[in-house]
Amino acid sequence: QVQLVESGGGLVQPGGSLRLSCAASGSIFNINVMGWYRQAPGKERELVATITSGGTTAYADSVKGRFTISRDNAKGTAYLQMNSLNLVDTAVYYCYANIMDFARVNAAYWGQGTQVAVSS
Repeated sequence: QVQLVESGGGLVQPGGSLRLSCAASGSIFNINVMGWYRQAPGKERELVATITSGGTTAYADSVKGRFTISRDNAKGTAYLQMNSLNLVDTAVYYCYANIMDFARVNAAYWGQGTQVAVSS
């Protein structure tokens, strides 16, 4: 039993900042890659950022220079620092992680989603 719980979303003004957190819990043996996706109304879910267990990061072009993904392996938690937010960043943000459980099975897990609304 593994779950990812996201927090940190909310309503912010354009130019503001938010930090999202994603905490993994349950029968976890180890956590491999973690990442964030987002889905805006009427659009496909898109990749925002990923981070490997070794700390290698990758970002969508639309967020480069504004967003930073990080992780605390000891806590099993990933973060997404979002700066200079604008209206197009409004979306439901989903955390995902590839996790090996106690049965040594690798699988992808998704958080429940957290709403980020950028509005004046």
